[in-house]
Parts: sequence; structure tokens; C-alpha cells
Amino acid sequence: MQEPRPWFSPVVEHIGGVSVRELVQRFGTPLYVYDAETMRRRREQLRSFEVVRFAQKACSNLAVLALMRRWGVVVDAVSAGEIYRALQAGYAPEGDPPPIVYTADIFDQPALELVVRHAIHVNCGSPDMISQLAQAAGGQEITLRVNPGFGHGHSQKTNTGGEQSKHGIWHEELPRCVELAQRLGHRVVGLHMHIGSGTDLEHLAQVCQAMKRLARQAGTHLRTISAGGGLPVPYRPEEPELDLDRYHQLWEQTRQEIQKQLGRPIRVEIEPGRFLVAESGYLLTRIWSIKRMGRRLFYLVDAGFNDLARPILYGAYHPIAVCRQEGNTQAEPMEEVSVGGPLCESGDIFTQSEGGFVTSRKLPRAQVGDVLVVGVAGAYGSVMSSNYNSKPLAAEVLIYQGKPLLVRRRQSLDQLVANECVPEELLQEGSA
Repeated sequence: MQEPRPWFSPVVEHIGGVSVRELVQRFGTPLYVYDAETMRRRREQLRSFEVVRFAQKACSNLAVLALMRRWGVVVDAVSAGEIYRALQAGYAPEGDPPPIVYTADIFDQPALELVVRHAIHVNCGSPDMISQLAQAAGGQEITLRVNPGFGHGHSQKTNTGGEQSKHGIWHEELPRCVELAQRLGHRVVGLHMHIGSGTDLEHLAQVCQAMKRLARQAGTHLRTISAGGGLPVPYRPEEPELDLDRYHQLWEQTRQEIQKQLGRPIRVEIEPGRFLVAESGYLLTRIWSIKRMGRRLFYLVDAGFNDLARPILYGAYHPIAVCRQEGNTQAEPMEEVSVGGPLCESGDIFTQSEGGFVTSRKLPRAQVGDVLVVGVAGAYGSVMSSNYNSKPLAAEVLIYQGKPLLVRRRQSLDQLVANECVPEELLQEGSA
């Protein structure tokens, strides 16, 4: 039987057993809330995979990383900042499998310095990275990220394979890159392939076929193949769950065939981001105005695309529920509404389709002061937030064992401008 999915209910009054009203009273809005138990259930579903590597770009709060580490999940990092976060969350820099892997298409100076200082394993996405790592640190064990020549995803903006994508080493260039790595003293111990976020089982299976073909070209040191991420989660009630058993069978068969053709043990890694955290996260936002614009009814809230950018970026759909203010418990009829934020920007709409077209949603009739609960917001939510319109970053709370724990304080106005300065020359009287 499928577990109940509360984020698809029209009314949500509790998250992880904690009252939404209590959360709002204690921590204010906008507010990100993560339910650790939902993350744990998703992690348990991946137990059949040998190595689970969390793509922390989906949700890189230190408390979330610390949970992943406690659950035996290793981590992927795509920047110096993500390497630093992983270290701060208690990950060791070295081990087998590598606790932290730096995956990118380039080095910038801060990332290269941290990689060298801590001997972080590198998943190289370009020939230049192979050369630059050798110059900075000498020969290393490395992984090569390969673009198999095709991609897929819920949006072209999340498609990471094929000719239109900047990611990875083009599959026809793999033999040349393996030869370059060997010449520079590197050992290619892994192949990594990721074609996009939100891909389906059919397209994910194509990665298996490409991996079998390319593994023969990886040299004599290959011991790990990475399936990448891209595991989808349902954002709408009618969307099905991924058949994880079938997906695991595909990769187990792939592993066995590669082992047979190479004559040595091969380990499979999987690299989920969204799958582990998306459904655990909620964005709580208070209604401050209800108004009609012609025939369209708007609920205007205090969260905007500075807090959750996915709708304006991809036309992404998020389930939205109502939590009425205390004392208003009577049943209310459903009505068609559009939900917008506070930003001075026409695209600041949570109910929109790709291309910026405003849509509506059936929600219970609400009042000013009620709270909207935006669901499936744990992936690419807070991590993509910004200070646009000089809006402070939202607070974040983790529900752990039924207790709400503050894991990121709300940014203050002083903190908003803390790194800015007005040069003395601009403060002088009579300056032009």
C-alpha cells in the first residue's frame, strides 16, 4: 500500500507531527520546514544500492548533511563552498568510497585549493580539469564524468546530456582523456554519467547501456560506476512513484556485465539529490492580501521567487495547501486562485506554467492571516534563494523526532548589508 502523502492535501495543519500554527508563531514566515522522517524513509528505499552519494546542491543545510552522514550517505560537492559545508558537517576528506567527491566541469581557484589541501577525490568533467589537477597535485585517482550524447529531464534547463549541455566529457573524447590521464600519472578509477533531473525509467535505462559500452574504454583501474542522479519524485497527486526495484535490477545487471567483461569487481554508486529531500520540505508563507484583478482572484503572500525560484525558472508545479488561522476551523468551499509573492516583478507567481503564463489552483477559501503551505519544496528551494528586492533569506527548521529545531536563523537587515561598504570618497562633502 502506498504511504499517505500529506503534501497533496488541500489543508495541512501539521508537519512531522508539529502544528503549522506553532511553527509560524515561533519562527515567523517565510519559513522552510524539513521533516527528517520523510528523508529517512527515502534513504531506506535506496538500501539495495552499494553507495548512495547525496547531491547536496539540492539542499545543503549543515543539519541535513549531518543527517545524511549519520545514515551512511556520502556526499557530492560542486563548489568550494559545498566542499567546506561537507567538512563542517563532519565528513572526512578521504576514505573508500570517497566521503566527498568534487564534481564539476571546471576548477576555480578556491575549489582547486581545497581539493589539493584536503586530497578530495575529483570527478573531472573536462580535459582541462585532468591537466590542471595534475599540475597542482600530481597524479591522483580520479573519476571521469561522461556526456553520453543524450539527455533528458523535466525541463530543458535541467537536461544535462547531449550536445546542448555543457556537462561532462563528450563520449567520443573518452579514450583521449583516459590516455591524457594516464600520461599525467592519474588513475581513472570511476566513470560517472548523469543525463538530467526528473528523468524517467526508460531514459535512465539508456544510461546503463551507454555505461557498458564506455567502461571498456576506461583503462585498467576502473572500480566504480556512478549512475548519477535524476531520480524523479511526484509533484502532483497523479504522478507515479519510480519503480526502484526495476531501476536497481537494471544497474545490478549492468554491474555484472561490466565485471565480466573487465574481469574485476565493480561497485555501483547512485547520486540522488531531489529524491532524498524534495518531499521532506515545505515553505510556509502568510497571506497578506486577497484581491481580484478582473476575473482572477489572487492570494498575495510574503514569500516570493527570492525564496522559491523553481516556478519562475521552469514553470515548476508545487502542491499548495491552506492552514487557517486559529479559531477558523469551519469547512470552506474551494475556489480558483492564483498565488503571488511580494516582489516588484510580474513573474513573482507560484502558480505559473513554463513560459511565464499565470495559472490558477483550486484551494480552500482563505482569509488574510492564513498560511499557505507549499509542498515538495525541500529540493532546489532554499539553496536557490536570493536577496532580490533586498529580501532577507528565510529561516529553516528541521523536524527531528517530533521536535522543531532551528537550523538556519532568519537573515537580519544588518546581515543583509554586512559585506557592503560605502567608500570614504563617496562620503566626502562636495564630491561629484
